[in-house]
Amino acid sequence: MKNAPIVPREVTQAKLDIRSRAAQHHRASQTYTMAERIEESAARFAERSCLLYGQERYDYDQTNRRINQVAHAAYGQGLRCGDVVAMCFENRPAFMFVWLGLVKLGVRVVFLNTHISGKPLVHALEETAATHVLIGEECLELFAATDVPDNLHYWIWPDAERPVSAALRQRCTLDFEQLSLQAADTNPPAEWRAGLVAGDTSVYIFTSGTTGLPKAAIISHARWLITGDVMVATINATQDDCFYCFLPLYHGAASLSAGATAFTSGGSLLLRRKFSRSEFWSDVRRHNVTICQYVGEICRFLLTVPPQPNDREHPLRKMIGAGMAPEVWNQWVSRFGDVFDIYEGWGSTESNANTINVDNRIGSCGRVPFWEKTNLRLVRYDTDNDCYIRDENGFLQLCEVGEVGEAIGMIIDIPDVVGGRFEGYTSKEATEKKILRNVFKAGDAWWSSGDLLRYDEDGYCWFVDRMGDTFRWNSENVSTTEVADTLGDFPGLEAITVYGVKVEGAEGRAGMAALVLQPEVEFDPEAFYAFSLERLPRYAAPLFVRIAPTTDMTGNYKLRKVDLQRQGYDSTLVSDPLYKRDDQLKTYVPLQVLQPQEKALA
Repeated sequence: MKNAPIVPREVTQAKLDIRSRAAQHHRASQTYTMAERIEESAARFAERSCLLYGQERYDYDQTNRRINQVAHAAYGQGLRCGDVVAMCFENRPAFMFVWLGLVKLGVRVVFLNTHISGKPLVHALEETAATHVLIGEECLELFAATDVPDNLHYWIWPDAERPVSAALRQRCTLDFEQLSLQAADTNPPAEWRAGLVAGDTSVYIFTSGTTGLPKAAIISHARWLITGDVMVATINATQDDCFYCFLPLYHGAASLSAGATAFTSGGSLLLRRKFSRSEFWSDVRRHNVTICQYVGEICRFLLTVPPQPNDREHPLRKMIGAGMAPEVWNQWVSRFGDVFDIYEGWGSTESNANTINVDNRIGSCGRVPFWEKTNLRLVRYDTDNDCYIRDENGFLQLCEVGEVGEAIGMIIDIPDVVGGRFEGYTSKEATEKKILRNVFKAGDAWWSSGDLLRYDEDGYCWFVDRMGDTFRWNSENVSTTEVADTLGDFPGLEAITVYGVKVEGAEGRAGMAALVLQPEVEFDPEAFYAFSLERLPRYAAPLFVRIAPTTDMTGNYKLRKVDLQRQGYDSTLVSDPLYKRDDQLKTYVPLQVLQPQEKALA
């Protein structure tokens, strides 16, 4: 498939203006919050399907009643507006009941990654100052394997699909599902959240760079409301749409984009715990899915399934996401039909600026028809020396057409205006690190994305890569600095350098660690495996290991990281011992013993 003729700039801008007008519907001081939106949708779409999961179906009225029961039960247990409660659930209706029930009280909810334990889990609880933790039974083993703070209240929500032993269940003091089923199902009094306004914090979402020490992004009620309004306006979502949600709800892409859009439009939300390559299209057809939230890796996986006679027979029409490479885009449309509106976008959970492709321009992550109408800019960045390129006055320089630069967003700090705000993180230090000051003039402030983009002569933007010490693997951002810090106290380790390497046949970069061991210390692959997987999520733990003889081999080790990346795990370029992680054997195996064809990842 080839790109259609370029759409006039004015046509694209008209579409973007619709988004801008939708974003202006809410103010930080308004008392209309997520609770009001939920109750409004429940009344408006009462008998229409809201949540679909396996054989379970909840209409909007039923969903709201279960949400209300959670709110009443939580209030009965002493939770009040402004309290902080963490929750750890896989994608199932209980996630929505618990999250939105707490929201109705004005409780600040912490989304916990369902793949972390140990130090990252403890950090998440401490960073957000949570006092209570609601745990889906399917996630209870994560807590059992972690020395969690004993001054918190741990409540369980059973899971018939993933039951655990009675001994593990006893670690929790309360069966919250049973308690909620005994509670009232009416809308809780608005006085229970008295004083709550849309600008207040609704949820803490940990950025996808969840390695050793993730950052908790602050998401306000207004942000969720605006997301729903803007996306409905962008994709023309209606109550007849069904959203397929297999991306984890603890990430913003699912809970904000898909969740807010569904509740705003009155559409239904099909939940699936995990993505299934073999069942994707059968789910789409069975549940009449019309909209899907994607990441590029998912689309690539689906293209590896052998072609079927009915590949083009499906109701899917709109896709929203990021990371779909041009070659994947072309293959997707060629195989599954040219009926798709693909809204490839760029941004992040905490961003105050974003782009979205509203023209179906293959491979582009969005368009800026007229730069004066957006708070987004691209600035020159020297990737070799890891620094900004400045003019004679010390200010940053704008990129020209075709130049690669960092995407930044001007921070709009106008009372009561939500659009363009940078809500930041729970850590003031982390928040400040993401702010560039005195960028184009004295006193201005811009959000730093850490992403490299370029734009062409027609204003279309193209994602290039992450800046500095971050790479993307399995749809998650991984900070090399955080991984190195987390693994730096491995016994016998003298130095560690972490970086991402290209892997044939896979998107993103896999983690690789160059280890310098202390004299007379031998590498213990089993011990390093256990150490890494205890400290890090699986996607962040190094997939490859290189045993380097000394830091002097590269002079300044950090500055030569580019050489390490170039050599990767190619044994023809590297004479040092190389290892690859084997999750079945729970160790690292020597890479040199593998045949070349075995080195590529499936």
